[in-house]
Amino acid sequence: MHTRSGFSLVELSIVLVILGLLTGGILSGQSLIRAAELRSVGNDLTRYTTAVHTFRDKYMALPGDMKNATDFWGEAHATPATCQTTASVGTETCNGNGDGYITLTSPAWTYEKFRAWQHLANAGLMEGNYNGIVFTVAPAVRAGVNVPTSKIDQASSSFRYMGYQPLVNSYDMYEGNYGHVLEYGRPPSTLTESTVYPFLTPEEAWNIDMKLDDGRPGYGNMAVRKPASTYSPGCSTDADPAVAEYSVQNTAKICSIIFKTGV
Repeated sequence: MHTRSGFSLVELSIVLVILGLLTGGILSGQSLIRAAELRSVGNDLTRYTTAVHTFRDKYMALPGDMKNATDFWGEAHATPATCQTTASVGTETCNGNGDGYITLTSPAWTYEKFRAWQHLANAGLMEGNYNGIVFTVAPAVRAGVNVPTSKIDQASSSFRYMGYQPLVNSYDMYEGNYGHVLEYGRPPSTLTESTVYPFLTPEEAWNIDMKLDDGRPGYGNMAVRKPASTYSPGCSTDADPAVAEYSVQNTAKICSIIFKTGV
């Protein structure tokens, strides 16, 4: 005589409880990982800003723009125009034009902003070794090679001098004086792009802003672009900074960060 065997209701209940605990543990672990990644963004912004200020105090120049950098670290190439496109394999570097700005000088948007990372590393103010140039084949920006690495979504930071942005401007920024900024986001992949792309949800951007600044997208040291921006559409709620808030109910990754360095 054959008997049928199977799971009892008690056994099935135990299995379901175990599966629930495993699922909850996985989701909780993912949340903890994301929280750590968000903390790393704030740490990076603070660390890079401090490095720029320390560099300026030590060398009386901004990284990338330093006109006598080769006196300290050697020349990547003796001809300035060629030096700008010559990758460094060690500390050898190129001079900036010394005008007081980390500018988007020739060639295209690539020069001083990439040498800036190398100068900071050469000065011992941040970890890593950077080749100081943009790649001529995609991806043009490569974490750990010409820009620093990040713990979140392969994002990175880029130097740019924005200066004063009027009410209507080509960067879709809120009106104000930005000076030199760190743009934090996913890097561009082609030679024609000079900005970074979204990598955060509005709630995540708000969270970082609250910890580093004032929690407002159009005021203070941390900002995002206006709602109609091509690069960060809908991250904030209004083009008027007085009433703009982060669009925290939107769960899409539509935000990148503009962080003022104070130089």
